[in-house]
Amino acid sequence: MANGLTSPSRVGVDQTTDGSFAQDNALFLKKFSGEILQTFEESNVFKALHTIRTIENGKSAQFPVTGIASANYHTPGENIAEANDGATPPSFSYLSDIKKTEKIINIDKMLVASTFLANIDDVKNHYDIRSVYANELGKALAVRFDTALAKVFLAAARDSANLAATPAGSTYDVAGEAFGRGNLDGTAVDTFTGAQLVGALFACAQRMDENDVPSDGRFCVLRPAEYYKLVTGADSSNTFSLTSVINSDIGGQGSIATGNVPQIAGISLYKSNHIPSTNLGGSDPDGDANNNPFGGSTGYNSDFRNTFGIVSHSAAVGTVKLLDLATESEYQIERQGTLFVAKYAMGHGVLRPECAIELAA
Repeated sequence: MANGLTSPSRVGVDQTTDGSFAQDNALFLKKFSGEILQTFEESNVFKALHTIRTIENGKSAQFPVTGIASANYHTPGENIAEANDGATPPSFSYLSDIKKTEKIINIDKMLVASTFLANIDDVKNHYDIRSVYANELGKALAVRFDTALAKVFLAAARDSANLAATPAGSTYDVAGEAFGRGNLDGTAVDTFTGAQLVGALFACAQRMDENDVPSDGRFCVLRPAEYYKLVTGADSSNTFSLTSVINSDIGGQGSIATGNVPQIAGISLYKSNHIPSTNLGGSDPDGDANNNPFGGSTGYNSDFRNTFGIVSHSAAVGTVKLLDLATESEYQIERQGTLFVAKYAMGHGVLRPECAIELAA
């Protein structure tokens, strides 16, 4: 031992490895922190922003749609209950022919998320994985629910009128600063400024006023990138600027500190990661959606490459609920493990297109 070196017996070395320095700690106890690092729960916003109807049984629900009546000046002596010009059908009558139709929302096939936990793994594990599995499955369905609703709101904005005397849905091209789809080229969203987005929200508020949409219950959902343009007042190159809607001099609301903008033009603002942004094709990939809000057999899918936001009212879209979201588990002796299943049976559809506006660019 002339050089003073020793050869210790390293307690932490796993003898099944090569004994290198990287493995010196292999056998030391991993201290359990008590905290399980789950994926963060995504923010679901659309559930509270639309109409939900629960049914106890059946395959669909009916939503009657009625038109509007008319008023006419009365000529003394004329019978209000009869046609007054003798033509068939009469060209003039005091009686209003109130148009009627219906909207049907079907129950889609049951949507499930599931996983299997082997008993031997459960016994070996040192923390409760069962609650984590059940929670993650429930969140998977909640995300599908919110994403489907975002698509149906966009379908409402692209839908035709329920009746001849009622308005249709609308698309507002923010970059082009006009209603209509003529300038949308089917590619990615064009750049626009925060000021243009503010102008779009006021234009949408005006359109909703003209469509007699109630002021209470109006909302806008944007992707985070566009939402924060309202806070920063960013220009087309996303350059930060404090010429935003948060300005005490003009009565603006919100806070730079929190990055929050509550309302613009009486429209409540939300942000969501669930607004689609790609071309999802012209077919239903699952083949299990009994509702086709875009027409044909596309299910809840369409081309959303120009889409970035939704302005609407809660009356625009409805959900029919047969089986609410539920989770269950069962130990299976023959498989020596536990099956976890989360499920729901619902359907989504357009009710009032005149209440919905797609924001695109």
